[in-house]
Amino acid sequence: GWGLTNESKRVLGDSAHFQNGDCHHPHISMTDGKYDGKYLFIDELANSRVARIRLDIMKCDKITTIPNVQAIHGLRLQKVPHSKYVLCNAEFIIPHPNDGSSFDITGDNAFTMYNAVDAETMEVAWQVIVDGNLDNSDMDYTGRFAASTCYNSEKATDLAGMMRNERDWVVVFDIPAIEKEIKAKRFITLGDSKVPVVDGRKKDGKDSVVTRYIPVPKNPHGLNTSPDGKYFIANGKLSPTCTMIAIDKLPDLFAGKLKDPRDVVVGEPELGLGPLHTTFDGRGNAYTTLFIDSQLVKWNLEDARRAYKGEKVDYIRQKLDVRYQPGHNHASLTETSEADGKWVVVLSKFSKDRFLLTGPLHPENEQLID
Repeated sequence: GWGLTNESKRVLGDSAHFQNGDCHHPHISMTDGKYDGKYLFIDELANSRVARIRLDIMKCDKITTIPNVQAIHGLRLQKVPHSKYVLCNAEFIIPHPNDGSSFDITGDNAFTMYNAVDAETMEVAWQVIVDGNLDNSDMDYTGRFAASTCYNSEKATDLAGMMRNERDWVVVFDIPAIEKEIKAKRFITLGDSKVPVVDGRKKDGKDSVVTRYIPVPKNPHGLNTSPDGKYFIANGKLSPTCTMIAIDKLPDLFAGKLKDPRDVVVGEPELGLGPLHTTFDGRGNAYTTLFIDSQLVKWNLEDARRAYKGEKVDYIRQKLDVRYQPGHNHASLTETSEADGKWVVVLSKFSKDRFLLTGPLHPENEQLID
């Protein structure tokens, strides 16, 4: 009866006319970097929505449509001091206004945005215009920085175009700086929306006050924060590497004290083909899914950092075959500061076996690893 009753129509709100959905990335609210059990948030890619589920009654109580963007993909929550913001990537570059009058996505009026939803009111708090596109996101354990991967710095519309540059980037957002811009009324609005929009693009080679762009090997996908709060890990996808970004170096990057944005990179281990997402055990090891190799690779963070400095050290601890084509993976409590290192679940995309038979679908299989 969902969508038919008055209660569910009220929850659907202005998105009641959509007949489909495409959910990604469920995440539980936090206080001081630990789960507080209050809400679960989940994004919906097809129609650019975010839903909130109350965990005390296990029901969805609010759905918000994000204005002026297309495809919310990659949702994370503020971890510290609490989940004030639900942070949402919008994946696709679109023309503005997106009313069919222009299909050119190469000009200044074509862009996507990083979006923040107020976790309590479920209203969109602010949006930030970015260069390139956005894919996956995460937040640090200080409450200051969030970061997102970009795989289409070229603003291309075809596969060859999106793969042209040897490097794309990770864009880092300074949350207090964004709030300061809005408080100072240095923002615009778009279309019918009243949501404040801050411009986070580079202009004439100069950085915006709210963003920094860190070049990383081509077409990065997942972006994961280590539970010790030290690193953002950008996963290579079309590069066999992951890029370790030292979060404690980001204040200097924003303060203009570093000559090169790559100075915040402290490791770039070569792991295998198709790194998509990384999780952690809280004991100093990372676990990255390799989509092409169909493996989970265990590697040591500090050894990878030593290798980047030129030491001859093997940072890879183990590779485990999984079936098949793993994407996301999650270790127990690993998205909090309480990662316990007990279990990792690997989500296998093509686990229906080698052939997609006609007729009823085979089940999708996840794998639980000790």
